[in-house]
Amino acid sequence: MPTMEPGGERGTRARVARLILEHGPVAAAALGERLGLTPAAVRRHLDALLADGMIEPRTVRPRGQRGRGRPAKLFAITDAGRSAFEHAYDDLAGSALRYLADRMGQEAVADFARSQVSSLLKRLEPVMRTVPADQRVQVLAQALSAEGYAASASKAKSGGDQLCQHHCPVAHAAAEFPQLCEAETEAFAQLLGTPVQRLATIAHGDGVCTTHVSPQSLGDPAQRDKSKETGR
Repeated sequence: MPTMEPGGERGTRARVARLILEHGPVAAAALGERLGLTPAAVRRHLDALLADGMIEPRTVRPRGQRGRGRPAKLFAITDAGRSAFEHAYDDLAGSALRYLADRMGQEAVADFARSQVSSLLKRLEPVMRTVPADQRVQVLAQALSAEGYAASASKAKSGGDQLCQHHCPVAHAAAEFPQLCEAETEAFAQLLGTPVQRLATIAHGDGVCTTHVSPQSLGDPAQRDKSKETGR
């Protein structure tokens, strides 16, 4: 599978592919405008990416037109293209963490892992304060999906909720450095305001990262007091 390496023609092609990944489906003209490339240069890079199976063409008929005018040709990233980016990122993350562990120890890796999830905490904590308790897991799943984790939320048969992440961009790095998963789990508990338990991880060979979220009454003091009063 081709890799997204910087430098020269390949570096420009990687930039084209990244724009398609982040903003696709997108037209060739829009790519040329963003990157300052001529139509011929864009076409050359698109042809190469198409040949490698990194992107695929899509046709979209302009809104408001019924059978009139040429459909717009857009380009979208393929599963193979997405995997190439993620593999490169995963390898880089693993190398960086090994360097950090060798130079500063495992505790430094744990600190780094916590710093990585801090942006998620800062962004979602204000939101969670305004969201009803029974909707927090769904809001978290949506936020994780937006970051590429393909997350979903559902009710658990044993009570509480189940949060599933069907994709992990750093699965190989996390297999070597469990601190990444541990920091993420701590962040989930903090955001949801209730105990959580990681049941399975892609890093350990499971098909999905699965987290059980305890009922909100176990984490919210007000809910606990209310439950006690109801039981009297």
